[in-house]
Amino acid sequence: MKSVIEDIKNQQLKQVYLLYGDETYLKKQYRDKLHEAVLPADDTMNYTYFEGKGTAPGEVIDLAETMPFFAEHRLIVIENSGWFKTSSPQMAEYIKELPEFTYFVFVEEEVDKRNALFKAVKEKGRAAEMTRQDERTLIRWVAGMLKKEQKSIRESTLQLFLSKTGSDMENICQELEKLICYTMDRPEINDEDVEEICTTQIANKIFDMIGAVTEQNQKKALKLYYDLLALKEPPMRILFLISRQFNQLMQVKNMKTLGLDSSTIAKQAGLAPFLVKKYAAQTGRFTLEQLREAVEDCAQMEEAVKTGQLTDTISVELLIVKYSAMARGN
Repeated sequence: MKSVIEDIKNQQLKQVYLLYGDETYLKKQYRDKLHEAVLPADDTMNYTYFEGKGTAPGEVIDLAETMPFFAEHRLIVIENSGWFKTSSPQMAEYIKELPEFTYFVFVEEEVDKRNALFKAVKEKGRAAEMTRQDERTLIRWVAGMLKKEQKSIRESTLQLFLSKTGSDMENICQELEKLICYTMDRPEINDEDVEEICTTQIANKIFDMIGAVTEQNQKKALKLYYDLLALKEPPMRILFLISRQFNQLMQVKNMKTLGLDSSTIAKQAGLAPFLVKKYAAQTGRFTLEQLREAVEDCAQMEEAVKTGQLTDTISVELLIVKYSAMARGN
């Protein structure tokens, strides 16, 4: 990311940029910054946006060959094309011989670094990964935004806020805007404000539910499950999130056993660093074998639902009952 900032700051732009990763907010921010650096905001004649896997390379190339209209540059932004996961030999070759006036910004969620187009972009321009930020960075970022609004917040309250929002910066922005509006002219944001106005993300409710399972608090775990159903959350999505949670717990448990530190675990498991501590605490209540069994059970439950052996609602209930009654691990 720093290299992209430097390019913009020094007005030494590359012709091709790839912004990828799971932090949507940062990808949008850098996409828009690059747009502003290449073209004036009101220049719609020389700006083109494509989105989706149906984007045709030939159409993009034809446009890229077209001279800009009363301007020095033409900018083409392409999002979620899938070309960096599958392949687009045509684009990979074209990127190498771009006309001087054409600039590309690709925005993708996933990439394969062995992909020919990825390699071509790296040679011609920059590939910047936008990852979830760690807790300290998010705290500084949120505190900075609140300072601009002339509001203060205690660090403990900020941590409560992040425990509800998760590490997704786009969601944090939305929840922060609600908090600022809710507190109006009051300068300090407190715990009560956060509890009153901020929405706990579904994934965090899943985390709380599994926390109740690991504590063998079956009543609480089932209540949280029924709360999710009341929020119209589909049981199969809940099952998917439970499966993902158990899989992440298994990864953290395994890496902890290997003696890896929290920052390394966060990077390899694709987790925000502040979540690793919470996950590590939960893994202490399961053996590695129990976590593997849980992941396998989730897959079997999904299969049972798809083949009509169980209803989706019952399948999740059975998982909760089983693992909230299981003996604790080491």
